[in-house]
Amino acid sequence: MRLVFCGTPEFAVGTLEAVIAAGHEVALAVTQPDRVAGRGMEMHAPPVKQAAAAHGIAVVQPEKIRENTEFRARLELVRPDAIVVVAYGRIIPQWMLELPRLGCINLHGSLLPKYRGAAPVQWAVANGERETGVTTMRLDEGLDTGEILLARETTIGADETAAEVFRSLAGVGAELTVETLAGLEAGTLVGRKQDEAQATLAPILTREDGAIDFSRTARQIYDRWRGFRPWPGAHTLLRGKKLIVHRMRVGTESGIAEGVLRVVGEEMAAGCGGSVGVVVFDEVQLEGKRRMSAADFLRGFQVRSGERLGL
Repeated sequence: MRLVFCGTPEFAVGTLEAVIAAGHEVALAVTQPDRVAGRGMEMHAPPVKQAAAAHGIAVVQPEKIRENTEFRARLELVRPDAIVVVAYGRIIPQWMLELPRLGCINLHGSLLPKYRGAAPVQWAVANGERETGVTTMRLDEGLDTGEILLARETTIGADETAAEVFRSLAGVGAELTVETLAGLEAGTLVGRKQDEAQATLAPILTREDGAIDFSRTARQIYDRWRGFRPWPGAHTLLRGKKLIVHRMRVGTESGIAEGVLRVVGEEMAAGCGGSVGVVVFDEVQLEGKRRMSAADFLRGFQVRSGERLGL
């Protein structure tokens, strides 16, 4: 089939490569504009742009698409059979939904209708889910409310981070997208409506989501740390300065008040909600300082038991 591919991050690259390998013609790749990133503040091209260019595929990077007449004319000239959308990062306008004969096919990183929204993988991990998956659907004007085409379930390991789950889902999603396109091309795939009663939301992450709430249980805090890696991570305050926790684990101690530190040897733990359990900080970074192991941090800053976090 003749396709337009809309995507931006590394998560979408595997699907683009799989679609090309399956013999489809990707006539145009649509991705977000290059952005400034890194300490050097250099311009970086999105991974999908780089992958498309390597295959000699034309790339467009519109800043806005809803009322972009030039972009609309470009797509109308392509006349795609379908538009494949994978983590593009833009809301697809109605005119674009209606353009291809087979619609806009989206790969979503959850088992819809659970975790609709911008951060399905992160919230699934942060909420302690042990199962997730990917879903292909035909986009409509709602927020991930379109008809489900295919879905595939995967597991989440007890210690897997969102970054690790992303990598595994990218491969599964690429295969599922190719299978979906084959079914649509053959006319054998029929969509099914989502059960609205089962719908949950996965809103875009904010910096505040990374703030550690020590009234949560140790496992809940740990799961949120796993889900919010690499951003917004997990952070709190120590002596009025931001303390980023780069590595943590769940401990089994009890009797420590919420947010209060206990230092034993080279180990630093903080009390949490619930009757049993603490979070043990293995690698931290105080505001303005380098990352370091908990042992080095304790030696360098003379942290003592009884100090309170979050203040």
